[in-house]
Amino acid sequence: MLEVIDTSNNRFKDTFPTWLGKFPNLKLLLLQSNKFYGQILKSPKTNNEFPNLQILDLSYNGFTGKLPLNFFKNLNALKLDNELHLIYIHDEISDSVGIYKISIIYEYSMKITNKGLDKVYDKVQQSFKAIDMLSNKFVGEIPEFIGDLKGLHMLNLSNNILIGNIPPSLGNLLNLKSLDLSQNRLSGEIPPQLAQLTFLERFNVSHNRLIGFIPQGKQFNTFDNSSFDGNIGLCGNPLSKKCWISDSSPPSPSIFEKSLDTSKFLFEFGWKIVLVGYGFGLIIEAIIGNVMATRKHDWLMKTFRMKPQGRRSMERERRN
Repeated sequence: MLEVIDTSNNRFKDTFPTWLGKFPNLKLLLLQSNKFYGQILKSPKTNNEFPNLQILDLSYNGFTGKLPLNFFKNLNALKLDNELHLIYIHDEISDSVGIYKISIIYEYSMKITNKGLDKVYDKVQQSFKAIDMLSNKFVGEIPEFIGDLKGLHMLNLSNNILIGNIPPSLGNLLNLKSLDLSQNRLSGEIPPQLAQLTFLERFNVSHNRLIGFIPQGKQFNTFDNSSFDGNIGLCGNPLSKKCWISDSSPPSPSIFEKSLDTSKFLFEFGWKIVLVGYGFGLIIEAIIGNVMATRKHDWLMKTFRMKPQGRRSMERERRN
């Protein structure tokens, strides 16, 4: 009948307790801030492991290997999209005293640490579903089938060593309210499918290796710079680095054609001016050259007292 296990903030040093998967009613498994280590099995032995688990907190431990999401792939509780907002996870203890029946309801609470801040849930809604693997040493890619866990409200995979692209299938998690993938080595673009997560209140992909456009519209218009810091390849609002395609639409064909016609006109007009100037220059040069030659001839005649020779004198010289 065990429903909740909370060993948070202790010094347990062991591998992941896979044997807990045998408890059919286990809903909350909180192992936060211990010294758990090693790899978690790639896949469960049967499809009946953790059948009703809906909150898993492995944060601030030393788990290694690939993300153990495959281990929880068959979690029916995380796949169900049921919203029971007014029902809380609780236990009811009943006893009879004489003719009276006494019932005591104990409602479970939990604490989740995010960015160094503790958020305490005095009551845990029956519908609340979360996976928190913050600050471990998980490696590899985020599997595409994570989009099958449609009941998730919170997913935190930050501060690990994850690589590859952000799966577009995350856009299937329409109930997601918090998504933190920060401080990893994720690359590629932010999938535009994430813009359809209309309930997303918190989003963080900072300090990765992401590039390209930041999706716009809906919830993405509410996130500030801190959600995208540390990705030098990202551009677009809310960052100061703008994307040139989104900021300036290409000119219309008419404007473009007009600019070409203007450029052609200026080009032709410019060459006409050059040619006219060149021809005019040749004429001026010829005139100046002729004047200079005439003046030079007169100067030579005066300087050396030379007289112009007529035709007769030239014929006598030839005869002689």
